[in-house]
Amino acid sequence: MVYCISKKMEVAGCHQLTLPYESKCSRLHGHNWSITVFLASEELDESGMVDDFTHIKQKVHGYLDHGNLNELLPFNPTAENVAEWIVKQFQHCYKVIVEESYGNVAQVYDDQFPIDAKFLL
Repeated sequence: MVYCISKKMEVAGCHQLTLPYESKCSRLHGHNWSITVFLASEELDESGMVDDFTHIKQKVHGYLDHGNLNELLPFNPTAENVAEWIVKQFQHCYKVIVEESYGNVAQVYDDQFPIDAKFLL
């Protein structure tokens, strides 16, 4: 068996990007980020879960919501970098989708994940 779950949440946060060209994104600005975290496992934990949805929300939303991502994260907080950081927060995470605003979406896949992602959510 392969068990797959996803947790979608909205995170309000601000950031400013360090870019090698002039951009309005270099100024501090905010988004209501839509974030979906995908996890999978071939085994369930002692509670019968891949991971607790509440724990997923606490680790992402609880840390980032209403924060300045430049102060909370040790890298240039692009949507791609934020997605990669989230993947690394969970043992069973194989994909994260970050939509920082409508139509601006980044996806990150863990290419070392032991289950072939084409079979997952």
